[in-house]
Amino acid sequence: MAAAGGSSCGTRKHFGVSWWVTVSVAVLLLGLLEAEGQCFLNRTKEHCVCYNLSQESMRSIIQCLPACVVEFQGGDLERYILLPISDPDPSIIEMLNSLLVRKIIFGDLLVPEILLARVLRFLSYTKVEELVIENCIFEGRGNWDEMIGQHLPVLSLSFHNVTSVPLMGRQRDLSHLSVWLGTLQDLAITGSHVTSLPCAVGRVFRALRSLDMAQNSLEDESLMPAFCEGAFPRLRLLSLRRNNLTSYHNVCKSLRLLPELQHLDLSQNKLLADPSSSCQWPASLQIFNLSDTSLVEVLTPLPPSLEVLDMSCNHLHTVDISLSSLRRLFLSQNALRAAPSIQNYPMLDTLHLDNNSITELLWDEVKLLERLRDVTVASNPFNCSCSGAGALQALAARGHLGQGWPQVYTCVSPPRYQGWTVQEVPVLALRCNRAAVIAPLCIALLLLGVAGVLCLVRSRPGLVRHCHRA
Repeated sequence: MAAAGGSSCGTRKHFGVSWWVTVSVAVLLLGLLEAEGQCFLNRTKEHCVCYNLSQESMRSIIQCLPACVVEFQGGDLERYILLPISDPDPSIIEMLNSLLVRKIIFGDLLVPEILLARVLRFLSYTKVEELVIENCIFEGRGNWDEMIGQHLPVLSLSFHNVTSVPLMGRQRDLSHLSVWLGTLQDLAITGSHVTSLPCAVGRVFRALRSLDMAQNSLEDESLMPAFCEGAFPRLRLLSLRRNNLTSYHNVCKSLRLLPELQHLDLSQNKLLADPSSSCQWPASLQIFNLSDTSLVEVLTPLPPSLEVLDMSCNHLHTVDISLSSLRRLFLSQNALRAAPSIQNYPMLDTLHLDNNSITELLWDEVKLLERLRDVTVASNPFNCSCSGAGALQALAARGHLGQGWPQVYTCVSPPRYQGWTVQEVPVLALRCNRAAVIAPLCIALLLLGVAGVLCLVRSRPGLVRHCHRA
């Protein structure tokens, strides 16, 4: 899907469009909004916003013709429910097909659903790839008969904070839209109080790659029917963030039939887990967000190909898992008293441990952490004894501590350093790192011993011969 920017607009053209053609386009888009307003095109001529258009100010929409993104904000379309809108003639269709607009946003509107059906049919004559509808109320039921077999260029569809008739019992409407919905790639229905997705809905979206259902009212019982056999067969990204999900294992069982799922977001749900139960997540899963889910332990098994695991904002005391493919591990805002063993993650390059109960990093841990690119251990109750402060300073000196150093790395103990930043604590590395002292000392003693033997042999050459004779 092309982004709404300068590069997606392509080569800009001059539109010699007559006034009556412009009015026709505007009427097909959103009817006539009752409050007077006008359109504003930004300096780059890529984004145009129209506020409360009226018949008198319709001429202002001409400004939007060069834009890639057109936004309509505010109004009540209920009075235009009976407005006759016929299919455009060939000259208008040609003009619509040449427009640069790739994204249309409708916001803060009261819309009879029957007008939505007309707008979608109108979009079939354009090259609009993305449709966003936010803070809108849809009234009544639309007549979708004219959409049977209709192809639309729209690949991305988003609804945010939208009120409409429930999806249950709308199989007939979905069948009329099946040709278009079968090609849709990205769908978002967020903040809209959705409680269920019928099985038939998922089976219509045959090509869907991304589904965002965040901030709704989905419960455990509604997931199994939603992700039934044959539903969302190509889905790669699924967000169920901030719903009413409560069972870790029931959610796992509900999603086991998604064969291509790679990115799953379950954050901000209050999940309870039964340690005696076990469920295998889709083996294709690579990114797993379990942040802020009230978990007290990392439950296994986890997908073997997992590359990113976010367990921040939970109640973890230990993390004892091994994932050979893991690259990024987020454990901030837990109750960890020690950093996890990095040896269990040979591919790891990012580790976040902010806001835990870690008092110090041992020198052996520092050596392992040095191979990572992004390490944060900020806002922990550090013991700034010799070893505690020295290890952190050594890690920072090599540029491995990320955001927060040195301001939010403060000492809690011992009393003489309480309130200091770790960076301020006077540390002698040879005093703190026993290995750094003992190893050179042992080598020195060994060398002295060898030198002593050599000197003895040279001073008493007969000693060797005497030994041989003995």
